[in-house]
Formats: sequence, structure tokens, C-alpha cells
Amino acid sequence: MADVGTSTITTRIKKLLRSPSLKLRRSKHHGAGKNITDKVTLEKVLGITVSGSSGLACDSKTGLVAYPSGCVVVLFNPKKAKQHHILNGSRKTITAVAFSPDGKYLVTGESGHMPAVRVWDVVDKTQVAEIQEHKYGVACVAFSPNAKYIVSVGYQHDMIVNVWAWKKNVVVAANKVSSKVTAVSFSEDSSYFVTAGNRHVKFWYLDASKASKVNATLPLLGRSGLLGELRNNFFSDVACGRGRKAESTFCITSSGLLCEFNEKRLLDKWVELRTTMANCLSVNEDFIFCGCADGTVRLFNPANLHFIATMPRPHHLGMDIAAATEPSHLFTNRADAKYPDTTALTFDPANRWLSCVYNDHSLYVWDVKDFKKVGKVYSALYHASCVWNVEVYPEVEDSNRACLPPCSFITCSSDNTLRVWNTETSSTHGTSLHRNMIS
Repeated sequence: MADVGTSTITTRIKKLLRSPSLKLRRSKHHGAGKNITDKVTLEKVLGITVSGSSGLACDSKTGLVAYPSGCVVVLFNPKKAKQHHILNGSRKTITAVAFSPDGKYLVTGESGHMPAVRVWDVVDKTQVAEIQEHKYGVACVAFSPNAKYIVSVGYQHDMIVNVWAWKKNVVVAANKVSSKVTAVSFSEDSSYFVTAGNRHVKFWYLDASKASKVNATLPLLGRSGLLGELRNNFFSDVACGRGRKAESTFCITSSGLLCEFNEKRLLDKWVELRTTMANCLSVNEDFIFCGCADGTVRLFNPANLHFIATMPRPHHLGMDIAAATEPSHLFTNRADAKYPDTTALTFDPANRWLSCVYNDHSLYVWDVKDFKKVGKVYSALYHASCVWNVEVYPEVEDSNRACLPPCSFITCSSDNTLRVWNTETSSTHGTSLHRNMIS
């Protein structure tokens, strides 16, 4: 009797789902959503969620800077101070970004259950490829210099390193990694890549001849770096050498050491960064930039690891941003001043601009053509934690009576700040407020 009742209920549900009225309601609902999408466009994102070196990238051809802001990738042009956006349809938080060598594509990693590694067309802002071979989250991604492969490393509990021939949509090689990995970098000739993390520096070798012929996933061959007395360190970032130093690999430790591995994977040189903590580095033929605690960025010569210069620091913590209306207000001589830590950095070799993200969620672009006269190209200061509320300032007919200029709004955040924003780039319409030099 129970079986007959169950089948009757099932039949009724099927008839209900097939009913024309329900289909009509569905079509109306989808149509309304489509109209809203057509009318609403994202103009600007006031926020940044870069948590490490893998979350910031620069296209060496155009100078375009990419960084995540939740489930959105911001493509920022520092020269024009203008944003474009890639929206992740899965709504998963973006954790890692990297440009292809020609700058036409961007690869992203994300967090959440069954995260995807996605490839996007930078001009069209559309997805062109995708794989889901990780379970919990993607820690870092990188294009090979020949643009044939993408390597992705999962979170610690994921324990997977994948090499993806993205144009063929085939994972050509994979292996497990037991350590927490925070960074990856490809060699200049695309023959190997290096991962770095907790007590971990590993060289992974690609056999291109086998990878191109076999459709199945091959085991990825890995060899550990010879760390010697530094084996117990946390290696927070890695970058393979370029040009004359193409056979070298550079790493930094969280304890504040800049290390160089030779072509035999031996850690044979290191220098002290004279900092309490080091987080990130960027390497090219001429310079090594090391991002450290307290807003410090130090420059070294990759040929011999000789110190070159220390970059200017950003605003100090607790600074009255509204009072910084003149360039001279940017820098302070206060002995007790504390600065936000440098979280990520990327270098634009064409313009010789260095983009830095600090752990108070601020972004600076520095002009480093002359290290004796480093200038600020652009800066922005965002909320350092979640935003609780947004209120739009009402329009006032008599502008002289307005406390804030038109198009202003106010936000409050769990970072214990209340901030006043204005979306217009013109003057402040006679109010007593003046635009600050930082954001």
C-alpha cells in the first residue's frame, strides 16, 4: 500500500513540474534577472583581498595589474587610474592570479569546495578554459613561459600539484605534495618549475616529449632543494632567475633571509634582509625586490646578492588620512611610527613601476626609474576588514549648505573605521573637504 501511495505522489509532482503556469513563472523570473544584468554594470571596486604573493600579477607588455577583490578580478591600469573587471560566475573567492607571457590571458585559482582553475581572455573578460582537479582551494598558479602549460598547487589539505595543457584541456602531469605551499615559479626555458612553502623548496621537472604524446596524466618528477642548515625555515616566496641568472632560483624565508639556489638545487648563498619578517619577492634580470615587515621593500642585485637600496614606506598606521593633502605629508619622521607589512609586490619592467599591496589593504604603485628619487604613481587605501554598512549622502539643492560633495557615500567596517568616499574625480564643490594624497 505504501508503494502505491509513493508512486501516486511522484506522479503528481511530475505533473506539477510540467504545468504551463509554473514554466511561465520560471520564464518571467529568468527574464527579470536578465534585464537587471543588462542594466547594472560594475564601474569600480573599492577593496582588495590579496592575502599573499600569488594574489598580485602584472602584465609585462601593457603594465596592467591584476588582483582579486572577493569573486572579482580587478584589472587595473595605473597610468590611467582606471579599472576593468572579470566576474567569477561561480561566486567563489579568487585566491591566485597570473598573466600569460603575451598578456592575452589570465589564469585564476579560487577557494571553496571543488574549486576551479580558470583561464580568461583579458580583452573580452570571458572564460576560455576551466579544470576542476582540486578539492578545497588553489594556493597558487603560473603560466609556463612558452604558454603551453599552467601549473596549479592546491591548499595544504588538497596536497595536489597539477600541470595542465590548457589549450588541449588535459592534465598532463600531477603529483602529491605533503607540505603547505604558498608560491610557484617557472624556469625561463619552461623545463621545470619550483614550489616553496613550509620547510619546502622543490624542483619539478617536465618531460615535454612525453607530455605531448601521452593523453593520460603522468607522474610529475620532483626533487627537493638541498636546504642544509636552513631546512627548518618557512620559504614564503620563490622566483626563478632570468637572463644571465636563468639557472638560479631565488627564495625568501619568513625569518628574513634572501636565498639563492644554484643549478644543482643547492642553497649556496643567502643574505639577511634585516627585518622581522619577509613575505614576498619579485625577480627580473636587473633587480630582486623583497617585501618585508613594517612597509619595507629592499632591492638587491641578482648577479651577486649585493644590496642596492630600500624603498620609501607607505603611510604609517593610525595616520589622519584626511590631513594628508600635500605630497610632503606622505612621509613622516616620527621615530615611533609603525607601518603596514608588505604582503605582495609585482614589477612592471616597461615603465619600471613597482606595485605593492600592504596588509592594511592599501595599494601603492611606485616609480623606481631612479632609486634615489622614488616617486608615487598611484595609491589607494581600502577597508582592512568586512564592510558592515553603506549610506549614500543625500543630494542638497543648495551646494553651499552641503557637508559633502555630490556622489558621496559613507561606509563603516569591522576594522573600526568610518570612511567617506566620493566617486567623482572633479573638485569637491566648495565644501571644506579636500582630497587626500593617499586614496
